[in-house]
Amino acid sequence: MPTLPWTVPNPPPAGAEAHVFASRFETRTLRGALRFLVRTPAVWRQAGRAPGAYGATLRAQPLRRTFWTLSAWESPAALREFARSGAHRPTSRALAGQMRDVRFATWRTSTDGLPVSWEEATRRLT
Repeated sequence: MPTLPWTVPNPPPAGAEAHVFASRFETRTLRGALRFLVRTPAVWRQAGRAPGAYGATLRAQPLRRTFWTLSAWESPAALREFARSGAHRPTSRALAGQMRDVRFATWRTSTDGLPVSWEEATRRLT
């Protein structure tokens, strides 16, 4: 699966503050990676409709069992609502036991700096 392009469901206002969330997931097994891939489309559709979402992208290396997400949000509350609802909630719970290494990073930036680069996200996740 290639990197999904930065998708902007709700164009952010210029010069506003964005709350960025990055994650890195490594699954224990190839089967876990396949389960992650199977569930990705539903979560991706949810992100594309989520209130307060300013943009999102996904990078996947399924044969290495590694996945990264990068998204920007209007507020931490908008991100929490996304994570606790729709397809994301049951997906994250169902895959929790498949994860070997999980990392998260959050920071603030100006909407003028979106999309955030993968290089910046990777730096913050290490």
